[in-house]
Amino acid sequence: FLMLDQGGMFTLTKLAGELGISKKDLQSGTIRLPAYRALYLDHILKEGPGITYYRDQLFKSMVRAVKTVEDSDEPVPARFEAILREYQKTGFRWMKTLDKCGFGGILADDMGLGKTIQVIALFEDTYSSGEKAPSLVVCPASLVYNWEQEIQKFAPDLKVRSVVGTGPQRLELLEKIKEDPSGCQILITSYDLLKRDIAHYEGIDFRFQIIDEAQYIKNATTQSARSVKAVQVRSRFALTGTPIENRLGELWSIFDFLMPGFLFGNQYFRKEYEVPITKDRDEQVLKRLKGLIGPFILRRVKKDVLKELPDKLEKDMFSPLESEQKELYEAHTERLRLMLGMQSDAEFRTSKLQILAEITRLRQICCYPGLVYEGYKGNSSKLEMCMELVQNAVNGGHKLLLFSQFTTMPDVLAARLKKAKVSFYMLTGATSKEKRAQMVQAFNEDDTSVFCISLKAGGTGLNLTAADIVIHYDPWWNLAVQNQATDRAHRIGQQNVVSVYRLFMKDTIEERIR
Repeated sequence: FLMLDQGGMFTLTKLAGELGISKKDLQSGTIRLPAYRALYLDHILKEGPGITYYRDQLFKSMVRAVKTVEDSDEPVPARFEAILREYQKTGFRWMKTLDKCGFGGILADDMGLGKTIQVIALFEDTYSSGEKAPSLVVCPASLVYNWEQEIQKFAPDLKVRSVVGTGPQRLELLEKIKEDPSGCQILITSYDLLKRDIAHYEGIDFRFQIIDEAQYIKNATTQSARSVKAVQVRSRFALTGTPIENRLGELWSIFDFLMPGFLFGNQYFRKEYEVPITKDRDEQVLKRLKGLIGPFILRRVKKDVLKELPDKLEKDMFSPLESEQKELYEAHTERLRLMLGMQSDAEFRTSKLQILAEITRLRQICCYPGLVYEGYKGNSSKLEMCMELVQNAVNGGHKLLLFSQFTTMPDVLAARLKKAKVSFYMLTGATSKEKRAQMVQAFNEDDTSVFCISLKAGGTGLNLTAADIVIHYDPWWNLAVQNQATDRAHRIGQQNVVSVYRLFMKDTIEERIR
């Protein structure tokens, strides 16, 4: 009922405008809205005067469930009860609640807060209840094996396969899934491979589709964005620490993946939200947008959950050995194997230094083959993974220390940082004491994002507490040396939780000696 003397018409007009309800819709007698409008509809009707309305039990329970996730007593899977921190349990319950209501959402926790494990808990809960349809994880190529290892570590009972390898190998795996969808519960692939294989995913109905580093689809017109949206799936979630990197339209593209139509058409969104917010600084429109998207984005930063976090979070990251880098590594491994096979015990004892040098070269090939082979023009998947981490950290407002033990590796990293337009300082053995002190002071005070450091030159004697992320590009086998380097940031004066990432190449000597 509209109370005309209490502004009921004004509230109705506002409701129609903000939910995209046309004059024709109003005149039709009955208006049908998608279920994901329930929370915003409830918000507008409670806030606006002059309308008396009735909500049925289903409507009320759905709204209440999403609004009171933190008070939910929904049990987490038994295996995860002792593993998940309280905020991670809330993240699991939030995703489960949205899924029950038929919605999707963006888990936008800060770097290092464990977005992956919250999703794995959701998988464990779903498949322990007898679900037969497989789920799909789409992520950058450098993170495919990390997802596989994390799932195997925390939910070993789940059957997981990575859709990688040659075209025929990937096609064979997808055909097997079509024949027997219950044969594998979690499939993992990269944005690039999904783009190439999308036609072969037709006919597979997925339970969940998770896109990691969702900023990969920030441009709605790209093939990556189109391919993730073409997958047949029941529920979708996006993971990203930076839902908006440059412009508001990126948020539209992610929601177009999660719940098509939720933020209306692209042109409508730009006209009604993006332009007024970014160009006109319209606070009312910004408030309206926050009210619309708020229930579907869960964002926690380290300082919000500081009381229940340790002061240092450590994580090992694995990149795949592939293409030209793989060929060089395998050729060098075979050469070392032949060399050892031809030696007598006496020769072996006298050639230990030579063997150590060959092992070191293997480790350098893992980092970047150009450290061993001059003129190398190929790629390094570890370098790509590192740059992915750096870019995400910088976009999230973090400052980083980037360590390498090999004296020439900082030059390679510096070239990539320049190309990515990331500001940095670099400290090597050639840096004078005066320059060293100046850079340390500047980094702790200015907006420079990365301090690239040669491990031997800067592993001790530096106070760099402005940084809250440490990356060990090629972890040293002496853990004490590694910890000393980490303590450049993790020391007295540090106000934030420090996240430490150690990068390894999978199935190589790096993984075996870690």
